[in-house]
Amino acid sequence: MAPSRAVYTSVRAALHRPVSLSSPHLHHRRLISAYGYEQAKVLALSSLGEPKDVLHLHSHSIAPPHSDLLTLRFLASPINPADINQIQGVYPTRLAFGTSLGTTEPIAVGGNEGVAEVIAKGGGVKGVEKGDWVIMKNQGFGTWRTHAETKVEQIVVVKGEDREGLRPEQVGTVSVNPMTAWRMLRDFVSLKEGEWFVQNGANSGVGRAAVQLGKLWGYKSLNIVRKRDSGMEDLKADLTSLGADAVVTDEEFESKDFRDRVKELTNGGREPIRLGLNCVGGPLVGSMAKHLAAGAHMVTYGAMSKKPVKLPTGLLIFKDIHFDGFWVSKWSDANPRDKEACIKEVLKLTREGKFKDVPMSPVTWNHDTKQDELVSAVQGTLEGFRSGKGIFLFGNT
Repeated sequence: MAPSRAVYTSVRAALHRPVSLSSPHLHHRRLISAYGYEQAKVLALSSLGEPKDVLHLHSHSIAPPHSDLLTLRFLASPINPADINQIQGVYPTRLAFGTSLGTTEPIAVGGNEGVAEVIAKGGGVKGVEKGDWVIMKNQGFGTWRTHAETKVEQIVVVKGEDREGLRPEQVGTVSVNPMTAWRMLRDFVSLKEGEWFVQNGANSGVGRAAVQLGKLWGYKSLNIVRKRDSGMEDLKADLTSLGADAVVTDEEFESKDFRDRVKELTNGGREPIRLGLNCVGGPLVGSMAKHLAAGAHMVTYGAMSKKPVKLPTGLLIFKDIHFDGFWVSKWSDANPRDKEACIKEVLKLTREGKFKDVPMSPVTWNHDTKQDELVSAVQGTLEGFRSGKGIFLFGNT
């Protein structure tokens, strides 16, 4: 074998072998790509469980793209509650385990949302260029990674004009929370200007998006948040600044005299509350339903309290209240074109300053970022009150 070919073959073989994370050199410098190979890291799991017990970093190499393949470098990947539920094995969709990343045992990559940049493409790729930003089209891609290989049919392309003036974390968080709020406000009830919706979990990503979109469309919102010992007034002021018409705690909402407050807010009851949005569950939902107008819809998209929703029989029979469920992943899979249009519209509103992204608690992911730091960011997502959404921002990877 010629010397040059021997060197090429040995390098290629080495790059295909999984890289040991115990190597003393791995955390001090980024491995240099040879012959176009990208050195990637993923936050993976080989079994289901609590993130702190099952997540680990895995390194692998990605060959230069050919034919219809793209190589992506991730820019931002949020940590959503649904991601944690998938890792725990309590979410309807299952993680995809396999050995395509050079492991002997099957692993899966966490994360379902994010934005990446195209850094290389195969000769058969049309309509996508190097430098374009992309969002994953479907759930289950695994976005907690520095680099990835994919095909055009798996992405939504965000061209330069659509992302102009936007940060990666704004683009990387557009396809779940804003999309959920948008579809629930539009698809279940044809609200008219001046009509109300009521929602719990109002300070969540979906809740904040619903407040803003509702305000833009002329709807009024009654917003319920969990009572907390400190920062309550600041929270109420924050939601009010986004366009909330009323912000109350769950205790206030469930008090005996709150019906009088609702009557006062809704102009003596002449402005109906025709839509409810629920991500909490439990007895609070029944209390919300009692304030809904006849024929209204209560849409459930989460269950943070892990308590069941009890349906009051009288409201079903005599007021014809409809109880619906909404799962944005299922909707997105069934409506890819509508999803793309919705993404572009939210990004447009963001560029125009009409839509604010959710407060974030960024975790920088560099090549030498330690495994414990990344795992701790995931584990902490569902623990207590947080100052912002956890999100991985990729630096020198």
